[in-house]
Amino acid sequence: MKLFLRTVLALIIMAQMTSCDSKELKVEVLETSASGNKLSTILVGAHNKKQGSIQIKPEEKFQTITGFGGSFTEASAHLLNQLGAANRKKIIEAYFGPNGARYSLTRTHMNSCDFALSNYSYAPVIDDLELEHFSIEEDKEDLIPMIKEALSVSEDGFKLLSSPWTAPPWMKDNKDWRGGKLLPENYGTWAKFFSKYVDAYKAEGIDIWGFTVENEPLGNDNNWESMHYTPEEMTRFVENHLGPRLEADGKGHIKILGYDQNREHLNEWVDVMYASEETSKYYAGTAIHWYASTFEVFPEALQYAHQKAPNKHLIQSEACVDAEVPKWQDDHWYWSKEATDWGWDWAPEKDKHLHPKYVPVYRYAGDIIGCLNNWVDGWIDWNMVLDRQGGPNWFKNWCVAPVIVDPQADEVYFTPLYHTLAHFSKYIRPNAIRIGWENNSTDLKVTAAKNPDGTIAVVLLNQQDSKIDFELILGEKSQYITISEHAIQTIVIPPIETN
Repeated sequence: MKLFLRTVLALIIMAQMTSCDSKELKVEVLETSASGNKLSTILVGAHNKKQGSIQIKPEEKFQTITGFGGSFTEASAHLLNQLGAANRKKIIEAYFGPNGARYSLTRTHMNSCDFALSNYSYAPVIDDLELEHFSIEEDKEDLIPMIKEALSVSEDGFKLLSSPWTAPPWMKDNKDWRGGKLLPENYGTWAKFFSKYVDAYKAEGIDIWGFTVENEPLGNDNNWESMHYTPEEMTRFVENHLGPRLEADGKGHIKILGYDQNREHLNEWVDVMYASEETSKYYAGTAIHWYASTFEVFPEALQYAHQKAPNKHLIQSEACVDAEVPKWQDDHWYWSKEATDWGWDWAPEKDKHLHPKYVPVYRYAGDIIGCLNNWVDGWIDWNMVLDRQGGPNWFKNWCVAPVIVDPQADEVYFTPLYHTLAHFSKYIRPNAIRIGWENNSTDLKVTAAKNPDGTIAVVLLNQQDSKIDFELILGEKSQYITISEHAIQTIVIPPIETN
């Protein structure tokens, strides 16, 4: 009898243990924090207290993710060429390699921009209306080798979005690199320019995934390369020239994104772009920047743009810590509320409240989470690499990049911004679907996506001065997790747990 009772008791205990195990959600947790974690693996385990819960809802499906990444500029490529081979390789691998951030969506400039070494165009010969002298020779020393090297280490490849800052001055009404408008009689030549660019890059083994029609069509106060459009002018150019030219040349698959400037004017642009079937035919979507505010995501504008064209792309095409000289080997600064942007000094008085001091890591992570939760499907950082001055930049428009280098000393500094971006790019892959969640903690910012391989990635941001214990719930399973104070976490749930 005693043997029988012991056997029954053992079976009950095993059943309870099995039951408990079956309720445990298996996860991998990666954390970057002000205290020093850098995509570090965090151990999880049951505990009795919790300050909140996050329930993941895979059945609620939103936009398909295009990708995350940064931009190839002549400035970045030039700096890589000055580094030793080991550090150059280290940076390329960190951005594109299988163990790195695995960037999947990138951008570059067509003709020069402020982060070039000088003003240049692929069509420098005045009145070359047939573009007989078109040449991308300027890009072959720095820019193209960097893109090719990235392609060589990227296992999944990446999409490349190209943007002009200006047409050659001879095509414009003011004959200047800065400001002015494209002359209507040159619309056809400028459209042909885009097509020839695609062919020239294709000959180098580089495919162009898409274009934005014009970087910052509202201008930049004529500080560096720019060209102005109204929404109506840009749409006429796309509808009657650029779209038909690419289509006629067998390049109709290349995406055309309109606008490409700050979100506070987004509504008026999408109203014109998507006014009718004819105006919207060649637009694949809209591109946006973040410089209108250091904290405001403009969710209403993003929601409006999505509702206006729910089947079109909405891609954040440029963002950076601007108007700052980078802090070298000083992680603390990137977690401190000391950064200022252009608007701190120069914004009109009515907009000053949009430009307070901010924490760079929080601005990046918060903006990406906010964008994803409001239908943005792609997010691209600006320069991948800059020097300790925040250049090179011919206008001296200094900015910060996730990777800072000192070419004279052949030294590299991976700032916390690099790890912040990797929390998204490495774990939320192209063609992932953003999914639903319910968060009862007001202290955590959250987003989640289900990848094509079945994994779920949940990204959290804790801006509080204390750690937060919470329960992550998926179906009938859950896991207790602690996120450090001042930290970002990516929680990866394997496919077996998501079924």
